[in-house]
Amino acid sequence: MTLRRLGNSGLQVSVVGLGCNNFGGRTDFEGTKKVVHKAIDLGITLFDTADIYGESGGSEEFLGRILGERRKDIVLATKFGMEFGKSGVKVGAARRYITMAVEDSLRRLQTDWIDLYQLHQPDPKTPIEETLRALDDLVRQGKVRYIGCSNLPAWEVVEAQWTSRHHNLESFVSCQDEYSLVQRGIVEKDLQAAMQKYGMGLLPFFPLASGLLTGKYKRDSAAPAGTRFATTQRLADRYGTPANWAIVEALEAFCKKRGHSLLELAFSWLLARPCVASVIAGATRPEQLEHNVKAAGWTLSAEDLAEIDRITLSKT
Repeated sequence: MTLRRLGNSGLQVSVVGLGCNNFGGRTDFEGTKKVVHKAIDLGITLFDTADIYGESGGSEEFLGRILGERRKDIVLATKFGMEFGKSGVKVGAARRYITMAVEDSLRRLQTDWIDLYQLHQPDPKTPIEETLRALDDLVRQGKVRYIGCSNLPAWEVVEAQWTSRHHNLESFVSCQDEYSLVQRGIVEKDLQAAMQKYGMGLLPFFPLASGLLTGKYKRDSAAPAGTRFATTQRLADRYGTPANWAIVEALEAFCKKRGHSLLELAFSWLLARPCVASVIAGATRPEQLEHNVKAAGWTLSAEDLAEIDRITLSKT
């Protein structure tokens, strides 16, 4: 497994990461255990979870129970900031909540430190300086090694980096945002330039567009049982648009001509993009991990990348 530096930080992550949002929800404890150990055996080091995953804490709890001595072999990333539970109180990025949220995550994860602690979403009610000062304290205390952000607009990322530099505080080393062959706009319009300016790494989530980029769905055909499109209509509606189907079908022809799969293209294209350190993909079965790791091995030529741009940008 190839490792990459996360932005300009000292953190090294595997180019294929494991998204842990299924754990404690779609995947039970025994299933999670199989996936976790298989991931480590394959050389996957980046495990990305959040306090809300697994119906409020389930994902972190499963990881804490399973990792044991293998905790030291991985880069453990989690997030805070989205509403935890339904109280309406456990949410946001204020100092008071951060200090409570990190202790809860550490307890559930059964660890003394979090490698990458990420703000999950913007908090318009809290000044970014307050958030960064609280996170800076956690780094100084040794509870957190590095900090990152997720779902922040480019202007807020820039504001956060300026605030960190101006006040000599720990700064975000990464952004985690949706990015894929059918979802390019948000990252490429503004965020990519900001990340390059400040030496930040990108951790794309939903790289397969809820399975659209695996090749398992076909236009005007019923989705296979148990898949996200079959069980969650809003995802089928969001990704199964006429424009996206046109892109997928053109990309499938592109891959077939070169002897590769759409899954391979989805991973390898992302790893050829600026700032990308690791591609985060979930898995509910160990064999999915094997496919994901293998998929990252296609080296795309400049001509390939130009053709992909023509296909994906001309149809959006």
